[in-house]
Amino acid sequence: MLPLGTAAPDFQLPDAGGKHFSLASFRDKPALVVAFICNHCPYVKHLRAGFAQIVRDYAPCGAAFVAINANDAKHYPDDSPAKMAEEAKSAGYTFPYLVDETQAVAKAYHAACTPDFFLFDRGRRLVYRGQFDASRPGNGIPVTGKDLRAALDAELAGVPTSMLQSPSMGCNIKWKHGQEPDYF
Repeated sequence: MLPLGTAAPDFQLPDAGGKHFSLASFRDKPALVVAFICNHCPYVKHLRAGFAQIVRDYAPCGAAFVAINANDAKHYPDDSPAKMAEEAKSAGYTFPYLVDETQAVAKAYHAACTPDFFLFDRGRRLVYRGQFDASRPGNGIPVTGKDLRAALDAELAGVPTSMLQSPSMGCNIKWKHGQEPDYF
């Protein structure tokens, strides 16, 4: 996992419509959530409405959100940019949903699965990396975003984020053949 305190790796990525975003696109925000998601993963589908709700709840407080899809769209066509645009509309995503075609950004963040959440402070230092909450498809625990909400609440209140952080659980990122990262 990316160590806490790590500076947010920069990125320059397009959304499905070709508009580019970078880390600097969010420079004036007190907190930034970078989420690695995709369209077809059952874990992402399970929490997508809850994630869209957290964005609606915390964006007015100044938090910024960006999602990145690093899956190999050639072998997983449900994760193509066209399908991403459909998913963003269907899920009610109001944040940029970006395409990491080369998978370099996912590697820089040490992203391992979808979903995978990273919260950075105003100085863009990592204060949280881990699960959305303890809900999983079929485990009966409601989707609340409890873990990510607690981290956002702490960061926006200016208090330290808990060091007790549970790693994300989900589908492995679908790496291109020969592109698997060395951090596994």
